[in-house]
Amino acid sequence: MQTRAASVVAVGLLTLAPTAVFAADAHATVSGTVCLTALPSQARDTLNLIATNGPFPYSQDGIVFQNREGVLPSQSTGYYHEYTVKTPGSSTRGARRMVTGKVYHEDYYTADHYATFRKVNFGC
Repeated sequence: MQTRAASVVAVGLLTLAPTAVFAADAHATVSGTVCLTALPSQARDTLNLIATNGPFPYSQDGIVFQNREGVLPSQSTGYYHEYTVKTPGSSTRGARRMVTGKVYHEDYYTADHYATFRKVNFGC
């Protein structure tokens, strides 16, 4: 198992074909993926900040994600952490987030504040 620190080199260096598949509903497990290059540029910026350990733009970045919706694979409390993906033109944090697991390249993107998630695919 590789740890989060190992992802520093890979983020932003891959060229991937854009594809996306969405989770069926907010109560399903994540079944869809999105290629790194298909993410909004702000999501890739957030992944780079995560890989380099910040600095993060919001004080809430890095807090434990509880997975209350049960959409992500079940893990112990503290396994997932969430980070804001900036939304251009928004005066608030907006609805976009990146949620990371403890292992290398276990990253999930939500554009709708946890209703649906797509796992980031670094190798498609």
